[in-house]
Amino acid sequence: MTKSSETAFALIAKAGEARSYSFEALDKAKEGDFEAAAALLEKAEELLNDAHQVQFQILSQETSGTCEVELSFIMVHAQDHLMTAILAKELISEQIEMKKEITALKAEKQEG
Repeated sequence: MTKSSETAFALIAKAGEARSYSFEALDKAKEGDFEAAAALLEKAEELLNDAHQVQFQILSQETSGTCEVELSFIMVHAQDHLMTAILAKELISEQIEMKKEITALKAEKQEG
């Protein structure tokens, strides 16, 4: 396996795992377990940060002319996975915040 393929598969794996944690967090929030949701989003964020570091290294090497990773379909696919995972995590974070607000409003209404 080439360095490019290894790098691409590493990005795909990290992004996929982060995306899974994000959706699992949403499920926990739907159940009302906001602490578990926050912990899962934190795991997703860590994985996305790791993947972003790999991406940044590639960009840095490319700008300095020392890049060992070639542009290939698998690398484009990896970048697509990463950006989709980042977007999913951001949107899910917002959905969880809205779910918290809805839950708090429902609790207020029941008390009042």
